[in-house]
Amino acid sequence: MTRFFGARKSWTEGLSIVPFALFGGIAFTVPYFLTAWLIGPEFPSLLGGLIGLAIVSSAARKGFLLPKDTWEFPSSDQWPSDWSSDLEVGSTDEGEDPDMSAGKAWLPYLLLAIILVLSRLPSLPFGELLRSFSIEWAGIFGTSVTATTTPLYLPGTLLIAVVGITAVLHRMSGSALKNAFVDSSRVLLGAGFVLVFTVPMVRVYINSGVNAAGLQSMPLEMAGYVADTVGGVWPLFAGVTGALGAFIAGSNTVSNLMFAAFQHGVAARLMISSAMIVALQAVGAAAGNMIAIHNVVAASATVGLLGREGATLRKTILPTIYYLTVIGILGLIAIYVLEISGPLSGG
Repeated sequence: MTRFFGARKSWTEGLSIVPFALFGGIAFTVPYFLTAWLIGPEFPSLLGGLIGLAIVSSAARKGFLLPKDTWEFPSSDQWPSDWSSDLEVGSTDEGEDPDMSAGKAWLPYLLLAIILVLSRLPSLPFGELLRSFSIEWAGIFGTSVTATTTPLYLPGTLLIAVVGITAVLHRMSGSALKNAFVDSSRVLLGAGFVLVFTVPMVRVYINSGVNAAGLQSMPLEMAGYVADTVGGVWPLFAGVTGALGAFIAGSNTVSNLMFAAFQHGVAARLMISSAMIVALQAVGAAAGNMIAIHNVVAASATVGLLGREGATLRKTILPTIYYLTVIGILGLIAIYVLEISGPLSGG
């Protein structure tokens, strides 16, 4: 921020906020880890973010670790042309309540977190009840591939349920609910259009082992080539592969769907921790979201900067490279120095 967006273009100007930034990272990471360990892998991002936000906000209000100096952007008349948004700030949309309390505004997110946790805890009956209804497509196109979905158990279904509850709690009018639906649908259609093609591509990719030639699936064939070519330094590049997947597909999730089996196969060939390599894939894919074309275009459209995506990419590529370099080095240390092994057999 201080180097690229400050008036003095100084790296050192931002050092005073480092203690608070590290505290913010810990405030997110510790709840994130505890959630994954105690509840399960589906909630760390959600609960880690909510809890971390509450901790950091409370600390900031009390001035904990905040520097005595302040930093501001230069005055607007000194801004480069690519900083200025094309958006015009209009009046409040119908249904918006500027006087809404913070608790009421956060209620939908808390409801979603509670419902998701209740539906995923194996000690409670809710998850089993939601999974009792399923739709199955067996022998797809005459193959041995079978697809099954449990629509009531999907997070998207629970999101829709929370939308309905929120509409009642916030006493939204029919027109306000319609406007919210239309506005959100415009955003969803952009992402959904991509997913219409990427999800089938991923499924074909994963199930490509079903073939008359007797070949393994594409992820496993690729894994064999990479393991034989790159060798034991693969942990340094596992995150880069995840980032490239997110860059191309525009999604962390799609990158993981495409490359998780491939990463697992490489780890198995090299006889190193498959859990660690797949984790590096996931972290790298998350980093790749910073340079994912789809995300950059969507964000640019949201803030009125369409047509200036190149300037954004030139800035975001730097933290992406830093991120991928650090996790690659950490991966090598974890596997070869700390000798961390995976929970699955064979590493």
